[in-house]
Amino acid sequence: MTSNPDFSLTCPIPIQQYPHILLAHGGGGKLMRQLIDKMFLPTFGSSNQVEHDAATLQLNGNKIAFTTDSYVVNPLFFPGGDIGSMAIYGTVNDLAMAGARPLYLSVGFILEEGLPIQTLWEIIISMKIAAEKAQVKIVTGDTKVVDKGKGDGIFINTSGIGIIKHNLTINSLSVKAGDAVIINGDLGRHGIAIMAVREGLEFETTIESDSAPVADVVLELLEAGIEIHCLRDLTRGGLASTLNEIATAAKVEIEIQETAIKVLEEVRGACEILGFDPVYVANEGRFAVFVPEKDIEKTLSILQAKIPESSLIGFVKQTSNPLVTMQSRIGAKRIIDMLSGEQLPRIC
Repeated sequence: MTSNPDFSLTCPIPIQQYPHILLAHGGGGKLMRQLIDKMFLPTFGSSNQVEHDAATLQLNGNKIAFTTDSYVVNPLFFPGGDIGSMAIYGTVNDLAMAGARPLYLSVGFILEEGLPIQTLWEIIISMKIAAEKAQVKIVTGDTKVVDKGKGDGIFINTSGIGIIKHNLTINSLSVKAGDAVIINGDLGRHGIAIMAVREGLEFETTIESDSAPVADVVLELLEAGIEIHCLRDLTRGGLASTLNEIATAAKVEIEIQETAIKVLEEVRGACEILGFDPVYVANEGRFAVFVPEKDIEKTLSILQAKIPESSLIGFVKQTSNPLVTMQSRIGAKRIIDMLSGEQLPRIC
């Protein structure tokens, strides 16, 4: 056997520290970040690659966005959604974060032996309705079945392609000092809705997931001529992890106001009972948009027409030490770091 001089047995992540994959490696926090930065990007990435929810590519003179995602949520059905509709919306939203008009999706099903056909049918119908709502077509797919006990009912993988019709560069590297940070609604509903069903928690009112497509409102922002610098959806790791990733990439400080962040009272109460911080709780229909000061009022007007809880939560500041800070309700300033572990496993 001939040797390969380019092959190395040295793993960039210390094996003795994390010899096995943990749930936290998929939770949107520090361990997931380490996995991406130390293993995936050095192996598969390129020197000019910019991390984002979707890749932006040139194809025969056309600018397109391409993304892929996998869904392993437990439970399969929850208030406000299910694994099927969430797979459609999540992929459509990733394309929207590049400022693309979503067009086509692929769907891959990994089914566990013993999954009730009725359950599969309900998920398929939900995906059909969601695709129609999001105005995308499912054009190809794949199905695999694994032995009983080797899966969790159903896992879904989706990939999506969209067309980009603007000349903006929408990603973390476009964020500048002075930019406003605006979010399109209240936070935390998806993660708490999942947790309530999973753990059998009962509250005075049913907390519904915010799972929904957002491409239409993003395209409306673009058509209004708003100079969008960055868009990011607030899924795993919530608002906190998303802002930390952007601050690190753009080498800026992002300062937000706790009082400006909308959280439903029932969600806030559930977070207090469970010991969660809403800024770390996952969402499935929320995003942060970074715009220059001149576009704040127009951006808020468009977003609040869709979701009244949309709000301006902070600004970007120049700094030599990239970080995210928050002014608390009592006026204290604290650093908002990325999660070091797993707060809410299997939320998407």
